[in-house]
Amino acid sequence: MKKPLRGDTVRALVRGAAVTGLTVALAVPATAAVAVAPAAIPPGLSCHTGKHAIDDYTGYALCRNNGSATQTFWVHLVCGWSPDVDGDHVTLRPGESGQSTAHCAGLGSGIGEIHVHP
Repeated sequence: MKKPLRGDTVRALVRGAAVTGLTVALAVPATAAVAVAPAAIPPGLSCHTGKHAIDDYTGYALCRNNGSATQTFWVHLVCGWSPDVDGDHVTLRPGESGQSTAHCAGLGSGIGEIHVHP
């Protein structure tokens, strides 16, 4: 017959499990939290999105209107710990190209995702 676990043993097991979980959580590289998700592009537009080359807090959407009607779009940045931001609204006639840019506040962790909104 097994001996029942004493309170000290149970506390030690729980503490060990908590430390192991924290260690695993901290072992995830910081870059995994800031990966930029692919943008959902509205129909009729072809867009390239990204971060500014030397500023991880500035994002953009460069779009071309391949449709037959005028379209308006803007970039939306998910900014981690800071509030999300929208860029300027850009209106494109068929065949035109334009860029919308936005900047996340410096208090956060930078850009987490970039989306293009119609």
